[in-house]
Amino acid sequence: MARAIVTPDALDCLQRDLCNMNQTTQTGFSMRRLYSAKSLTSIFIPILLLILVASRFNYDWSQTWASLASMDPWFYCFGFVSYYLSFLIRGFRWRVIARNVNVGLSDREELPSVVNCSKLILAGWFVNAIGWFRIGDAYRAYKFARDSRSRFSHILGTILAERALDLATIVAVLVVVTGLFAAEQKSILAFYLLGITVLMLLLLVSVLLLMRFYGIKLVRVLPARFSQAYQGFQNSTLGSFKNLRLLIFLGTLGWLLEIARLYFVIESLGLSISVPLIIIVALGSSILSTVPTPGGIGAVESGVTALLMISLGRPESLAVTLLDRSITYLSVVILGGAAFMMAQLMGNQYSSNEPDTS
Repeated sequence: MARAIVTPDALDCLQRDLCNMNQTTQTGFSMRRLYSAKSLTSIFIPILLLILVASRFNYDWSQTWASLASMDPWFYCFGFVSYYLSFLIRGFRWRVIARNVNVGLSDREELPSVVNCSKLILAGWFVNAIGWFRIGDAYRAYKFARDSRSRFSHILGTILAERALDLATIVAVLVVVTGLFAAEQKSILAFYLLGITVLMLLLLVSVLLLMRFYGIKLVRVLPARFSQAYQGFQNSTLGSFKNLRLLIFLGTLGWLLEIARLYFVIESLGLSISVPLIIIVALGSSILSTVPTPGGIGAVESGVTALLMISLGRPESLAVTLLDRSITYLSVVILGGAAFMMAQLMGNQYSSNEPDTS
């Protein structure tokens, strides 16, 4: 999904902060950060706000709990497996993108495996789930750079390219699906979602075009310590789009697994809604997760519930939202936390592989 653009100044500060992280012991870092008051507060404040907002409405939750109690565990498991298979696809795609920018081709560098790339993505999503402003992407870029002995700015560029590919795929799907949905329903919520996504894509494309046509001029005016980092970031971003057919195929497959997750969640509750709406809600959930709260808490729940209420009643919509978030948020906190701890502990074997912070 779309992310904030990193300026050279911010990139340099972020590099210094991440290198300072590495100077602490791996286990100490992970335990202190994971269970610090700041991290725990970042999780519970949005949850408390959600509870506060929900409590202001006189709503009987008994029907929602009854729907959840009727869940078919097999369909839920299918949704769970579909979701985590998408991480393998994302890991494969990230590895292809990294190869596109020549990561791992030199004797000094080592390209992580598909499984390790997938673990880093999951660990990054965990950091996003407990922290504000989606710092998880910077975290996984740093870990990838460290494990592969490559430059942090180069890997950060591959993540920006990922976002561009994801947004382009989402817009293409939403344009078609929203048209089909409009023939069935008269709600305009799907068009709002499409409009927001198109604006995000246009913003990102504008940034890529500025990098393509004015990047050299920017490099010339930047101080020397920033220009090398920015040039690496730019070259990596713009060079990531080789093997485009394979990247589009992998990206589309990943989104199909995300859609399958929501389909199985809905089926597990014995509910039925149109396929176009399932696609819109699944993609909408991902777009709303870019809101810079921990895991998109607040925006995802309210937005997904509102979209589901186009076709379902409020109790059923809330049941689907809660069950789906048990996969996309709660399980990421648990399993992603395990992947995060594993990345930190296994990082000891790379203790001499400091990433080039240029």
